[in-house]
Amino acid sequence: KKGQGVAKNPAKAVEWYTKAAEQGDETALYNLAQCYNKGEGVAKDTVKAFGLFLQSAEKGYASAQYNVGVAYIKGKGVAKNPAKAVEWYTKAAEQGDVDAQYNLAICYEDGVGVAKNPAKAVEWYTKAAEQGDAKAQYYLAKCYENGKGVEEDYAKAAKWYTKAAEQGNANAQYNLGLLYSIGDGVEKDDAKAVQWLTKAANQNHAEALSSLASKYENGKGVEKNPAKAMELLTKSAELGLRGSQLKLCLIYKDGKASLGISPDAEKAAYWQKRYEESSGIKR
Repeated sequence: KKGQGVAKNPAKAVEWYTKAAEQGDETALYNLAQCYNKGEGVAKDTVKAFGLFLQSAEKGYASAQYNVGVAYIKGKGVAKNPAKAVEWYTKAAEQGDVDAQYNLAICYEDGVGVAKNPAKAVEWYTKAAEQGDAKAQYYLAKCYENGKGVEEDYAKAAKWYTKAAEQGNANAQYNLGLLYSIGDGVEKDDAKAVQWLTKAANQNHAEALSSLASKYENGKGVEKNPAKAMELLTKSAELGLRGSQLKLCLIYKDGKASLGISPDAEKAAYWQKRYEESSGIKR
């Protein structure tokens, strides 16, 4: 399948996976399921894929158990059944499958297929986070910051935001920047705040762009730069952040000398219209 030591031949891979699967090999069943799931070397058939995933899962193969859970959540190859998804996510999660641990945490947090249980969500976020999953680290940090399912602890929130941020998670970079701005869970440090906000802004994180614009406008943690502040604020507004759209509307309406902006009725009207039409950004 991967062309290791031989020319890549997905159809041939399917042939050999099928032979091994017919002998009940759980790994072959899983690999064959993936071929049907993706349409590699064989016509795509999600129903066939689900059946093969299920056979592998029933033999205890963790990755297959996770995929059975995903199928039940999405209704892919089988009727949607969130409760069944939780059942299979749990089996895979208990074997250490990090994706299953993360998805199971989401189910407990949102009450999908199981009663809402914030403490259980934290338990599974923690297991996934400790295995290095950036999304789990981010959501675990949020739980500590908001005291959801666990006692509020800004220091632990900062710890997990940092781990996720270092892996490039833009939301974590933004939230960590806010913690450094305020001094919650970490020593207040505007320069570090700017550092993390910049990383998030470089990933087009609208809220980070807006916060960073404020830093450049006020010279907090970075040298004052009105032109840079306007550039960042405008980019945030263009990405759909309503607060930035409104701020630009007001800046252009009355002008703002500190930013080098004179009144501009046309631009004020443009941003007012964008603000009124915008449904906002959902994260």
